[in-house]
Amino acid sequence: MNILCTKDGTMKIITDSNLEAIAEKVEAGIPITDDEALAMLLTSDIMGICSIAHSIKQKLHGNVVYYGVNMNLNYTNVCMLRCPLCAFSRDKNDADAYVLSIDDIANKITQAGDIDEVHIVGGLHPDLPFSYYEDMLKTIKTIKPTIHIVAFTAVEYDYLSKKFDIPLDELFVRFKNAGLGSIPGGGAEIFAPEVREIIAPKKISGKRWLEVMAIAHRNGIKTNATMLCNHIEKPADIVDHLRHIRQLQDTTKGFKTFVPLAFHEEHTKIKAKRKEPTGYDIIRMYATARIYLHNVPHIKALWMYVGPKVAQVLLQCGVDDIGATYYDEKVVHSAGAKTPAWGSEPFLQHLIRDAGFTPLRVNASYIPTR
Repeated sequence: MNILCTKDGTMKIITDSNLEAIAEKVEAGIPITDDEALAMLLTSDIMGICSIAHSIKQKLHGNVVYYGVNMNLNYTNVCMLRCPLCAFSRDKNDADAYVLSIDDIANKITQAGDIDEVHIVGGLHPDLPFSYYEDMLKTIKTIKPTIHIVAFTAVEYDYLSKKFDIPLDELFVRFKNAGLGSIPGGGAEIFAPEVREIIAPKKISGKRWLEVMAIAHRNGIKTNATMLCNHIEKPADIVDHLRHIRQLQDTTKGFKTFVPLAFHEEHTKIKAKRKEPTGYDIIRMYATARIYLHNVPHIKALWMYVGPKVAQVLLQCGVDDIGATYYDEKVVHSAGAKTPAWGSEPFLQHLIRDAGFTPLRVNASYIPTR
């Protein structure tokens, strides 16, 4: 049994019967409430919550688990924001600051071999011309026309729009014409303003992140949504974040995947005020997300963030996407992630099969590539 303090300050007992009521609502297609989501984030009935989440996953995707073969392209680590939560960013005069030239990018794509997708994010560099970004996309598509480009976070789009005085609608059209396929979910962090002020004080607000994504959706561009958790947020902040995602999805139908991200604090300026999350904490987070976000098709657990064994467990807790190979990933490993910097396709297939599921190789739009 757990005690839950709801938003109005009343105390509520969480029992197995609460999960039974949630299961009945899910079966009837009724969205769960914020208080019910908060209850699930605190419940000790791990098997119960996983059973509900897994039933949703099975209805949506059967026994299939998706994975991708891709590479990360972090084109620069120079960033004007220098967020406390980020271990990757540098000032432009730092000894280890870098910017990839278009030729560097072309070489990386050429050398990556049999990939279906490239995932592009970088810092907010003060000196790069607009042509750099368009040329990057066009060059990649010239080298490999079939590749799916997942590029630039909402933070980058807001920055480019303001810096070059290009309305977001026009910016998205230009990038689509240059080869953009979809948009990653980075920069969402946690929407709660008081938490965001501490972990990313110069980054765009949660409200602005949602506005940028809404404009992308309006232009026919599908996106991911992320949430950075296990730092200084409270359970109620997690529910608030999920609610904003669900509300926008009701309007635009533009989110294809929700991706919770576990915070890695090493080499950052943020020291978590809570203990290291347990396996149960992580399971509750993913299962709650699957149950609450009834209108988002996919829940992704990045094996690189949570580790391969935990990722396998999460496949029983509502997760249908284990992530991708992520060759040359730099951001999370700058913050101390202990997982390998990339995984092979056989490695991912084995993880999925060993957990009892059928692997399916797809690109970021969940189109099979084999």
